[in-house]
Amino acid sequence: MTSNPSLQQSPNSRKLDLLRHIESRGEEQDGPHRFNAAYRENDRKFMRFLIPPGKRVLELGCGRGDLLAALEPSHGVGIDFSARAIATARARHPNLSFVSGDAEAPETLSSIEGPFDYIVISDTIGMFEDIDETLRLVHRVCASSTRIVISYYSHLWEPLLKLAELLHLRTRQPPINFIATVDFINLMDLADFEVISHEQRQLLPFRWLGLGSFVNRYIAPLPGIRQLCLRTYLVGRPIRQFPDRKFSASILIPCRNERGNIENAVRRMPRFGSSQEILFVEGNSSDGTYEECLRVRDAYKGVWDIKVLKQDGKGKGDAVRKGFAAATGDVLMILDADLTMPPEALPKYHAVIETGKAEFVNGTRLIYPMEDQAMRPLNLIANRFFAYLFSYLVNTRLTDTLCGTKVLLRKDYEVLARERDYFGNFDPFGDFDLIFGAAKQNLKIIETPIHYRARTFGETQISRFRDGWLLLKMVWFAYKKLKAI
Repeated sequence: MTSNPSLQQSPNSRKLDLLRHIESRGEEQDGPHRFNAAYRENDRKFMRFLIPPGKRVLELGCGRGDLLAALEPSHGVGIDFSARAIATARARHPNLSFVSGDAEAPETLSSIEGPFDYIVISDTIGMFEDIDETLRLVHRVCASSTRIVISYYSHLWEPLLKLAELLHLRTRQPPINFIATVDFINLMDLADFEVISHEQRQLLPFRWLGLGSFVNRYIAPLPGIRQLCLRTYLVGRPIRQFPDRKFSASILIPCRNERGNIENAVRRMPRFGSSQEILFVEGNSSDGTYEECLRVRDAYKGVWDIKVLKQDGKGKGDAVRKGFAAATGDVLMILDADLTMPPEALPKYHAVIETGKAEFVNGTRLIYPMEDQAMRPLNLIANRFFAYLFSYLVNTRLTDTLCGTKVLLRKDYEVLARERDYFGNFDPFGDFDLIFGAAKQNLKIIETPIHYRARTFGETQISRFRDGWLLLKMVWFAYKKLKAI
């Protein structure tokens, strides 16, 4: 057995047993993998969904480096305490970097230059002697935007896995930590990591002439069924607050037939952030809204930095994309021109982003009592129904996905825009393009309540039945893109 300096310095009988087990297997891993070929393929497919190609990735417990290579990182580093596995990894994946050492040893992580976009701990966490302390060490190679991805198998499957070992369908495994998901979440909290997403996958870890693939893609992610799945994935972020950070803000106001609200939006706008700009994106109105935007821009010249853009396409989604492309502020904000969301509340949303409490803020109209006639009863029922569905789809509690107020950092939006091809131009509303994009990026999403007001000018441009049907189609679209992977 090849010696390992870090283990010789800090001997631990269980860890030494693990090392002997791994290195004694030799080239056995190159065998047919009758039991776990489909399992490994599905696992890597979902990891590639969580971690887009071209990122800086560090894997703790990389083995032969096959998972790290499958992620196609721009810079990939793997750590493993098996010198034999590391030698194999270097031979198989010469374009990646591999370090032989104990991931729980401070000197190992100290030798690695960060930060990384993603840190992967796949199954290895069950072998750690001190999980929360090891996670604390990981902060050395984290930025505030770093995401940690932890994957492991459910111990509900332990009897079946042991049976597979007895039948020689699976390589015999050494004893590892028995830790439930709630314990992992608690340990991450102790180590100052916050769980953003919790997913469960693989109900049938076999192909079975395509049946396994169908069940794993469409049936396994369903509520109530997913708790029985073999694989669990946690995505977390470092908890860091920035009380002294100062960001500029771009307030986007999409407007169509809202002539009577344009000047009020500017007059009621509070001052916040290091600087502000207001962008009106006008959607080919028939009531002179565009001309009013130009008048207000000129009337407040020298008082406010106001830009007026005219839509080439149709719909709020098109207006949001056009406005955000022209924005220059650090924080991007949407304010609906009907002013049912009070402009006076915008500083609260800006502060959530500025202090680092979240990376995407969604407004909710369904916490505080509404003014009479602010929302029709049927709309309220539909909002709550769709909120439940979309909360399931993005793994975050959302009570009001249709609230127009959305806030995020421009740098995160730029990533979302670059990776928009994954979803395509599917969203006429402009809300779900941002929500789904934020979920795909594993951004920390938080809701902030507003006092929803009745509109004082114009009429709603939402059709309950036409747009309700669009939302149902969007639920199915999102299920295929975010769950049926």
